[in-house]
Amino acid sequence: MDLKTAAGCVPGMERLGGASVLVTGATGTIGSFIVDMLRAYIQEQGTGGQVIAAGRSRDRLAGRFGPETDILHFVRYDLMEPIDFDIKADYIIHAAGNAHPAAFNGDPVGTIMGNIDSTFHLLEYGRAHGTKRFLYVSSGEVYGQGDMRCDSFDESCSGSLDTTSPRSCYPSSKRAAETLCASYTKQHGLETVIVRPCHTYGPGITDSDNRANVQFMRNVLNDEDIVLKSAGTQMRSYCYVADCASAILTVLLNGMSGEAYNSANRDARVTIADFAKAVAHAAGKSVRFAEPTAAELADRTPIPRQVLSSEKLESLGWRGCYDVASGVRHTLDILLGK
Repeated sequence: MDLKTAAGCVPGMERLGGASVLVTGATGTIGSFIVDMLRAYIQEQGTGGQVIAAGRSRDRLAGRFGPETDILHFVRYDLMEPIDFDIKADYIIHAAGNAHPAAFNGDPVGTIMGNIDSTFHLLEYGRAHGTKRFLYVSSGEVYGQGDMRCDSFDESCSGSLDTTSPRSCYPSSKRAAETLCASYTKQHGLETVIVRPCHTYGPGITDSDNRANVQFMRNVLNDEDIVLKSAGTQMRSYCYVADCASAILTVLLNGMSGEAYNSANRDARVTIADFAKAVAHAAGKSVRFAEPTAAELADRTPIPRQVLSSEKLESLGWRGCYDVASGVRHTLDILLGK
């Protein structure tokens, strides 16, 4: 049902009929939903087209999506290695990359080079293979500290980053990759668009993901209360993955080339503590507090407020369908097989 609902939120979805779409990071939270959504849409509408799911392991791709079909194809792709496939892709959605704090702190060099090198090689690939449009999945962290006087950050905001902090490996390299996309549009005429997701959650949890909202889900799935390692007063924009996927495809089809768009739902702005309480309430659990370890403190983002404006995205005709309560409920129901 979420797949059909999300597809219905994308203005001009029918324009993907007969197209081939390459999705990197296909087993991640966002990428996997996009693959499922596109596959379901093509099957239901009978419009033809192909989804090319790219990931580091073909076995893992098969384990997540089942066997390849006329609609769904797998290619091995590692963002730290040269591209070794040769297929036509009308559209490229680049959703691969380290996206959790443990990776930023454990491998900041790999995080930087992975984001920048992979984007460069895929842009070159798209240019050489006649790709119609390239979409880069960036991050709301590009706003840095932001202006705390703003109710929400729009796409013109540019907050400060401590460039000497290894933790800045993620937002700094996301910024650089965004500029690379815009530069390819200007210099080579390749159409590019950028999406900056806020805190996105959903059932596609990976083993290595240690983001706070994922840890909350793991707690209740393990029949445990949620352990909050801070007061949780930081305000955040949250987005259920179905809304994020429909936002990405909306921008792919309708966004202005060379520009960036936030992915956020105006009805899903809560503090970290309130998000934890929403997860606990849905699972019949409680929230308790504990002192963080040194490693957990190192993983913590320095950004006190990350609320993203959705006005520019909404101007394309997009509307979010899931507030925090419904998104959390759908996530847990899927993970519990209900």
